Parts: sequence; C-alpha cells; structure tokens
Amino acid sequence: MTDQSNGLPRALRRVAMLSAHTSPLEQPGGGDAGGMNVYVLELSRQLARRGVEVEIFTRATSRHQPDVVRPEPGIVVHHVTAGPFEGLQKNDLPSQLCSFVRDVLRVEVERDPGHFDLVHSHYWLSGQVGTVARERWDVPLVHTMHTMAKVKNSRLADGDAAEPIGRVVGEDEIVRLADRLIANTDEERRDLIEMYEADPARVSVVHPGVDLDVFRAGRRAEARAALGLRPEEHVVLFVGRIQPLKAPDVVIDAAAHLLDNDPSLRGRLSVVVVGGASGSGLDHPSALTDLSTRLGLDDVVRFVPPVEQKVLADWYAAASVVCVPSYNESFGLVALEAQACGTPVVAASVGGLRTAVADGVSGLLVEGHDPADYAAALHRLLADEDLRRSMGDKAVDHAESFGWDVTAERTLEVYAAAVADHDRISS
Repeated sequence: MTDQSNGLPRALRRVAMLSAHTSPLEQPGGGDAGGMNVYVLELSRQLARRGVEVEIFTRATSRHQPDVVRPEPGIVVHHVTAGPFEGLQKNDLPSQLCSFVRDVLRVEVERDPGHFDLVHSHYWLSGQVGTVARERWDVPLVHTMHTMAKVKNSRLADGDAAEPIGRVVGEDEIVRLADRLIANTDEERRDLIEMYEADPARVSVVHPGVDLDVFRAGRRAEARAALGLRPEEHVVLFVGRIQPLKAPDVVIDAAAHLLDNDPSLRGRLSVVVVGGASGSGLDHPSALTDLSTRLGLDDVVRFVPPVEQKVLADWYAAASVVCVPSYNESFGLVALEAQACGTPVVAASVGGLRTAVADGVSGLLVEGHDPADYAAALHRLLADEDLRRSMGDKAVDHAESFGWDVTAERTLEVYAAAVADHDRISS
C-alpha cells in the first residue's frame, strides 16, 4: 500500500479540500476569515510540495472572483457559486449547501473516474458536503472540526449567541460518517469522544503549525521602527476577529485596571487591537471603540484593520506581550505565531491554548475572564524585563516544535490510515 519512493500511500494522488464558508485566500482577521484559513492554505502548500495535488473548494463571495485560481504549483482553488455573492452570513449558508454540493460533484464528473482519492473537509458546513462527496466518489472522508457547537455552547461569552441545533445535529452526523477525524489537541480529541461519542480509534491528534520563515524572533527594534512605535513603549497586542468569543473587551478592561493600579504607565502603555468585526460582533461593530471611549482610553487603545502576514509578524515582534483571552480556542494560532516572534503570551486557560502556550515558561495562562486577573498577569510581565525576555526566548523554542512540515507529515499518516481502511472495507 506504500510507494517506497516517497512513503505516501500508493493511491494518494489528489485530495479534495473543502472549505465551504471561507476561502483560504481571504485575509485572516475579519469576517469569517481566521486561523482556519491559514490552516487550509498552509496544509495545502505542504501537501503540494510533497507531490499531492490539492483542489480546494470554497464559496464564491464576489462576481469578480475567477472560477479557478492557482496560487502555486499543485494547488487549485475553485470558487463555487452557491447563493448570493454578498450579504450572506455564516448562519445563512446551510440553505445554500445543495448548490455547493452540486457544483463540487460536477467538477469530479468532468474528470476521469477516480480523480480524487480522498476528501478532507474543514468545519461542519464543509463536513456536510464531504459526507455526500464521500458516498458519490467512493473515497474516504477526513474531517477537521476546528470548532464544535457543543463545546462553544458550553462556554459562551456574554452577548454571544448559542450555536443552532441544526449545527449540533450536523456535527453528530459528520462524526458518525467520517472515516477519520483530526483533532487539534488532546483536549479536542476528548471532547469529540465524550461529547460526540466519536470512535477513539478514528480520532487522531495533529497540531496546527506556524510559518517559522515569516514569524521570526530577534527583530523587535526593527519592527517597532517600521510601525512607528517608541522603543520604551509597553505594547499589549490583541490579534483576532472582533467578536465576543475572542474577548477583546477583556484586554481593554484590563488596560483600565493597569492604569488605575499604576497611573505612571499612562504615556508608556499602548494597547493595539488588530482585526475586524466578525460573527455576533457585527451586531455592534462600534462596541469596542465605545468601550475604549467610556473607559477614557482613546489615547491608549489603537485599532488596526486586518493586515497581511508579514505586517502581522512585525506587530507580534514589536509587542511586549500578546494577550489571547478567548472563551474557547480549538488551538490558538495567534498565541503560537506570537511566540515564534519571541513575544510572551498572556492567554485564557481554555481549549487549545493550554497546548499552544507553555504556562509559566513561554507565557501565562489565566483562569476565567476577570479583567483584573489579566491586568495582574500583564503587569507581571511588563514590570519585569528579565522575566519578559526569558519567557520570550523560551517562547521561540516552544514554537519551533510546531512547524507546518510536522503538521503535514502527521496529516499524511492520517490520510494513509483512512485510505487503507477504506480499501480494506471495499475489497
């Protein structure tokens, strides 16, 4: 079952990668674009470099998008027309899945029989499409949840809406039908087994990676100069979509606590929020700026729209501390990217952040979401330059074990197991 020349399953030539609700070509940090976009694109790049052709299917969001894009050799992105181009929210997309499925299946019909050897779906909407493609093409389905309704609903942020029952039922179906499930962390694997009754033998842990060529340490002075930041500033950075789940308000409230406890920080403290409104955050797009004004922090808090990876790497490198106070994270790619840049992290002790951050080594994990607790953790790092530098050095070491090459190799092992099982059952 193995090709001795490259160690890949002999049958694995082409993978259909499904990312229905958000395109891997979109700028992360706003709308529905986030860590999953990075995951899909980086994994596809690594697979293509290992000789596996990847065709990514995603919903078209503009009439001006070309039907097909080839971002680099071995990768094809199909923009599938499914519903109106503009105006649809993620919760509206289940009604458009029939159109999406139809066009995904049409692509395979136009090829030689057996064109795809495996389907890898991402997020529950894509998983619904994947279960149909699996049956139609008679190939194994590998699914990565990224986030799960039952987990999210058990840890809702104030002001956030619960995931609908339709998603819960859909995820249960995917867990039942997928040949293999990929969990980002051991905790996510436990959630799949305990909350969704997944077969433990079919759930594999594969950590997401970080681009160690883009996110590099040792260039704080250079990055601060490029961004117009003063050398002596204490820069607390938040990166992510602005929505209750990500809890950017906790960072701003924590800044108010810092200044109340130490007024001398005023003039030296800067809180930078990089990202755009998303999800339920779109219901109140000015909520965060209003909070900053209400707390008298307009001279402290700076809002920056989503930026490309190279500029984002400058922000990470320039920051004194990166704060990730999310109510839940399947992994927490922001924390890992920050550490790769040599910046320690203060993060919520939830989900994948417990894996992404080495508590007390590369950063500090905080129980709960009390802004006073985050202020205390931030102050500990801001007030102690030696501790901050030591944790920053160890953060680099921690991040280096999470390269995308490792993610790709482990994913290929999961693919091989799925193909082997499928062939054994089919024979």
